[in-house]
Amino acid sequence: MGNIVAIVGRPNVGKSTFFNRLIQRREAIVDSVSGVTRDRHYGKSDWNGQVFSLIDTGGYVKGSDDVFESEIDKQVILAIEEADAIIFMVDVESGITGMDEDVANLLRRQDKPVLLAVNKVDNSKRLENAVEFYNLGLGEFYPIASTSGSGTGELLDALIEVLPEVEAEEESELPRFAVVGRPNAGKSSFINALIGEERYIVTDVAGTTRDSIDTKYNRYGFEFNLVDTAGIRRKSKVKEDLEFYSVMRSVRAIENCDVCLIVLDATRGFDGQVQNIFWLAQRNRKGIVILVNKWDLVEDKETNTMKDYERKIRSEMEPFTDVPIVFISVLTKQRIFKAIETAVEVFKNRSKKIKTSELNERMLPIIESYPPPAWKGKYVKIKFCMQLPTPQPQFAFFCNLPQYVREPYKRYLENKLREEYDFKGVPVSVYFRKK
Repeated sequence: MGNIVAIVGRPNVGKSTFFNRLIQRREAIVDSVSGVTRDRHYGKSDWNGQVFSLIDTGGYVKGSDDVFESEIDKQVILAIEEADAIIFMVDVESGITGMDEDVANLLRRQDKPVLLAVNKVDNSKRLENAVEFYNLGLGEFYPIASTSGSGTGELLDALIEVLPEVEAEEESELPRFAVVGRPNAGKSSFINALIGEERYIVTDVAGTTRDSIDTKYNRYGFEFNLVDTAGIRRKSKVKEDLEFYSVMRSVRAIENCDVCLIVLDATRGFDGQVQNIFWLAQRNRKGIVILVNKWDLVEDKETNTMKDYERKIRSEMEPFTDVPIVFISVLTKQRIFKAIETAVEVFKNRSKKIKTSELNERMLPIIESYPPPAWKGKYVKIKFCMQLPTPQPQFAFFCNLPQYVREPYKRYLENKLREEYDFKGVPVSVYFRKK
């Protein structure tokens, strides 16, 4: 499993700007108003060949009356518990504040590497002012400027040194299917029903399962590893914001699988928590199958209830709607083997390789009948296409002016690829390159 790094600190010190710089995307909202980051953001970054996951937490405020801030504080503490290393960010402009001291007190109690990043150090005068942060008692500090990127190289060098070595997992030829979802949706029950034994403890308490556990499945001609985002804890210990834990555990499970079986509770629907997990899987370019569990508990079912429910889910996952949705009941074992058959199909779709000659034979006539619209008086001519040698379907189209191909045309080509070849459940990437 990869390392996880949490960025913590009080509100408005520049955590989200730093996060966006490291993942090289503007994913976290950045604003001068404190408390904008009320949720956690997840992203991948790498430095000197070492890949790690990043969590951008909300700002930590001790003893606040704001209900959002008390929730943020809980989630910051959870992020710290989950992380392998912590970047504690402070702001040289305002110096050490009471909130900085609260966070420092919290971090000193952790048996984890903490790197103190003093942000907004963009001139020599501010570098002199940064010396006061030695008073936080966290040792060496790293002066950086998130906006310009100054000093981030030294900070990342130090981070790589303190991250624990990632054990090389035994290479398995078997596909890995991760069973993910919000707490108490029936993930462990689903695996127990599949393997025919009570392998995992199942209780009505959300969050009974914690660590990712692998189960080898070999029945009815199917062979693969099932990963339950799971682990066992006593009920008395389950006091945290478990929705956050479900996403945290899902991050690692999703990153290390081939297909995600996203289990949702039919009585709760495709809510924000499930959507977070769905988009996380999509961004990681994994195969996806949606399993609507507890369908037997939905009352007043009519002829079109299932179709209406499915239509509602697809509207929430636009534009990536080419995803199989299977309605199951773990309790009655209704359609659970259909779920596995579908996951195997999605795995095959994700592994599909198309010959370059065949791809050009099919796609070039389609492009000729509907070429990219002219942009600024320039006409784009696509001459050649090929599938890239990546674990998931990615295609390169070679043309004279790749910079003038707009997003709608990329989606058009993706839809045509899906029509010509079955990529159900798999994100497809389309790139344009200079011929």
